[in-house]
Amino acid sequence: MNLFKSALIASLLLWPAIAGAWTLPDGSMVAFEAVSKNVYVMHGPKDEPSPKNMGFMNNPSLIVSANGVIIIDPGSTLQVGEQVLTEVKKITDKPVLAVFNTHIHGDHWLGNQAFKQAFPNVKIYGHAKMIEKAKGDEGLTWVDIMDRLTKGLSKGTKVVAPDQTIANGASVKIDGQTFRAHHLSNAHTDTDIMVEHVESKTMFLGDNGFNARMARFEESGDMHGNIKALQFARDLKMTTYVPGHGKSGSADLAVIPFLTYLEKLRDGVTKGYRAEKESYQIKKDIEAQFAQFKKWNGFESNFGRHVNKMYLEVEALEF
Repeated sequence: MNLFKSALIASLLLWPAIAGAWTLPDGSMVAFEAVSKNVYVMHGPKDEPSPKNMGFMNNPSLIVSANGVIIIDPGSTLQVGEQVLTEVKKITDKPVLAVFNTHIHGDHWLGNQAFKQAFPNVKIYGHAKMIEKAKGDEGLTWVDIMDRLTKGLSKGTKVVAPDQTIANGASVKIDGQTFRAHHLSNAHTDTDIMVEHVESKTMFLGDNGFNARMARFEESGDMHGNIKALQFARDLKMTTYVPGHGKSGSADLAVIPFLTYLEKLRDGVTKGYRAEKESYQIKKDIEAQFAQFKKWNGFESNFGRHVNKMYLEVEALEF
């Protein structure tokens, strides 16, 4: 009986409180789900930012401490950040003590504004390179991108960059909770941190991790570095992994699939490059090997780009 009750309670913890969920303009509902004790994730839509989802697409997360709340990636606009904060208050009325931003892409951090307005003393942590870019042209570019993609629904959103630098391997103690940052090298971008919550053995991967959705790699990104980051995260043997997009869970669910994709891509492109084939030929040769990923959101639009980027990386490494 005790085992049954324990299993029932554990399963109930994983279901969102749909009755009190946030209803997006397209009618879909999202809410914070408990993924571990005192750790919650709101799994955002897998679609691109649009008026239908208000630009919301990432996985805002929260950790409840004794006297407050710590947020990971609060969302994509002022309006989204305000709604995320509304959802936080359904979990707890404790104040927000700190926010972590995993990287420069605005869908993860432009919600900082809402939290800074509600809690002026909140500390916001990020990689030094992310802070530099957010305060520069790239921060403003992301404000413009979200305004365009949401057709003005993000009006009023302003850059609120992190004000606390955290480097690879550094730990910070917040209200009795320990957070450790990991930045091995350029990965999804050159601004990434993966945030480890030590007490719950939870790893917030940022956009180094995707589940059922394909990544976009900009110029500063490094696919080989992304592979190393995911291998590192896997080998830490965390209990729970939270990707930047898609469902959270064990390494088998939330780390291994995208890691497998990148490793297969690396191996296929390397083999084709050594056979002196062009990237378009390699794409034709290897695409059938990726059947399991074709249902991932964005596969068709990104696979060719991924082959091309991996080709350039392999060429640079082997030249």
